[in-house]
Amino acid sequence: MRTSTRRHLHALQLAQACVELGARVRTVHHITRLPRRELIRLFYPDSQSIPRGRPPDSPEWYHTANVLFRADASLVGVLYRRLRHANLPSGSSLIAAYRHYRHLRAPEPRISFDRAFDLAAHLEGIWITSIRSFSVAVCPQCHSEHLTAIGGPRSQSVGCPWCKIIHRYRTDPRVQTSFPTLPLVDPRHIVLGIDLLIAQPPGGGADIPDDPA
Repeated sequence: MRTSTRRHLHALQLAQACVELGARVRTVHHITRLPRRELIRLFYPDSQSIPRGRPPDSPEWYHTANVLFRADASLVGVLYRRLRHANLPSGSSLIAAYRHYRHLRAPEPRISFDRAFDLAAHLEGIWITSIRSFSVAVCPQCHSEHLTAIGGPRSQSVGCPWCKIIHRYRTDPRVQTSFPTLPLVDPRHIVLGIDLLIAQPPGGGADIPDDPA
């Protein structure tokens, strides 16, 4: 199979994955470089199925978004960057990162695939921009990775959404709903190791046979 044919088939596979994740035609076009008309013909045969509305195209929303959106945006950005550092191509990295993010934040992820695309673009300076607007910082307080503006305060925990979530957890119902805690197991239903040893001696609990002598 010729290289151009393989490349086209790979682009179609990426396009299919993007469409399944709710991407707009513009987003799929930038990721795959497939013509818009071809994308509409293949993946949006019904004109009503084409996603409408203005796509996200600016990183400024991140700085004014509430802490829950900034936490989710950071999650997407960090997952994407880790896959890129593992030498996965940008399109495949975005798809894999978003799938993982959506699994973590089911059933209602706050970040759409188009928003994730915009975040990745401004994190690396690709697709729709040549300027990197974001980087990933490590909070000196909670040691969590999060998105931060390039040239901004990288070492100040005031910009860390995870620190804000921890601080608000006990008093903010929205945060509690978004990050529910797992119920503790009732200790009465736990068989402790010492109980197992007492109740079931070595050998699976079978009686020791009498010595024939």
